[in-house]
Amino acid sequence: MDKVVILFKGGVETQEYFSIEMSKTFQKHGYEIYWFDLVLSGLSAKQLCDFYKADKSKKFMAFTFNFNGIAGEDGLYDESFEGGSFWNETKIPVYNMVVDHPLYYHKYLPLRPENYMQISIDKNHIRYMKRFFHGVQLAPDDGFLVLGGTELNEKRDILSDKFLPVDKRDIDVIFTGNYTPVNSFDRFIAHLDSDYQEFYRGLVRKLIENPEMIVEDAAEEELKNQGIQFTDDELKQIMPNLMFVDLSVRFYFRAEVIARLADSGIKVHTFGAGWDMLECRHPENIITAGNVSSQECLDMISRSKISVNVMPWFKQGAHDRVFNSMLNGAVCVTDTSGYLKDNFIDGENIIFYNLENIDAAADKIKRLLTNHDELEHIAENAYKICAENHKWEMRTNKVIEWMNLTV
Repeated sequence: MDKVVILFKGGVETQEYFSIEMSKTFQKHGYEIYWFDLVLSGLSAKQLCDFYKADKSKKFMAFTFNFNGIAGEDGLYDESFEGGSFWNETKIPVYNMVVDHPLYYHKYLPLRPENYMQISIDKNHIRYMKRFFHGVQLAPDDGFLVLGGTELNEKRDILSDKFLPVDKRDIDVIFTGNYTPVNSFDRFIAHLDSDYQEFYRGLVRKLIENPEMIVEDAAEEELKNQGIQFTDDELKQIMPNLMFVDLSVRFYFRAEVIARLADSGIKVHTFGAGWDMLECRHPENIITAGNVSSQECLDMISRSKISVNVMPWFKQGAHDRVFNSMLNGAVCVTDTSGYLKDNFIDGENIIFYNLENIDAAADKIKRLLTNHDELEHIAENAYKICAENHKWEMRTNKVIEWMNLTV
């Protein structure tokens, strides 16, 4: 093979799982896969250098998530390299898919390779980058690409049909994802004076009351309301402190949704760490499995009638939970985003609820659980649209298209 794509393992488990899914499509397109082990960064870097030097005539690319491998790792960043890093010396194009808000990664952007392309999963993140980091190169099409989903039974080697029918699914309602109590995030602002702490806590309250707003817009509006004048550069400097706000709001609503469902009498099976810490009136209705792998989450979704999603504040994007649910036969019940509303139809291939009226979500779920024909109809429609448009195969094809454009 004369084409090599460098992928990364050993970091966040879900991102490694995404990379493994993408590797299958890269291989179909004739790419050799080189796996860089982040756990053994120094050794892996030496092996990568040797591999590259052995045949520089090959067309090398790198694809990563959330700055893995381009964040100053031992062996890849060293003054012995021309330009200070392996990436700068070799000029290998690096595509980085940022699957969280960019405000989490300010400190890594100065370390980005010279031949760098950023991919964003939310159009608001693109707007943020253009405003505060306009010197950062985005992939073609502004680098917009939402996460993909994985179909367990794609080869029909588990079941002869694409997924289990509703009547044979033994889990009524599932949620896959971790839970962290909101007060755990106080550490992000503990170093600030009390007035500043109150400012950020006020932003949390503002977003809870106005869940259609995004974090950076809420901060800017609040500063203006207080009569504070600022430049874009000054606003940019406070953005990393909004990690506290983003995480607090994200987990506040995650807790609210699961607690309201449980308190309404719905049994919710949670797969992810921390759910034993959730306080609600009827904790007996939350069946916790603890921390599990991505593969185990998919296994459990494939046994579930309804998969609940709470968007992690991607107001113009989507989460892989949505697509994973649909590709494995579970009806996705989720709050909305601009992207989801543009690509799905409420009641036809998805069920939407409003964060301002979470109790209505419980009512919808109870009704759906008594109507298996409707569940089957929605699941079939959702599967069809996702199988054609929202697998990691389609996302990888787009990345390869961009790679071919930018070489």
